[in-house]
Amino acid sequence: MNGKKYKVTVQVFGESYSLKSDTELDQVVKVAALVDARMKAISKNNLCLSPSRVAILAALNIAEELLQLQNNYTELIKMVEEEK
Repeated sequence: MNGKKYKVTVQVFGESYSLKSDTELDQVVKVAALVDARMKAISKNNLCLSPSRVAILAALNIAEELLQLQNNYTELIKMVEEEK
């Protein structure tokens, strides 16, 4: 992070969000697009869910993936350290 603040407006699940971030704009847009895509996929398969429930399910799915990636990373680090 370079200390610079960026402003961007993104669309997530039909809503606009004006964001300020110290993350590069293209990364913020990618994150918003990921959340939007997840929410749309969940909503498509569960038409009766409210937007807040869709958002929670998307967050849970993304968090599960993050934890799995963190576990995979930890295992890879262990493997590399054992080979030293």
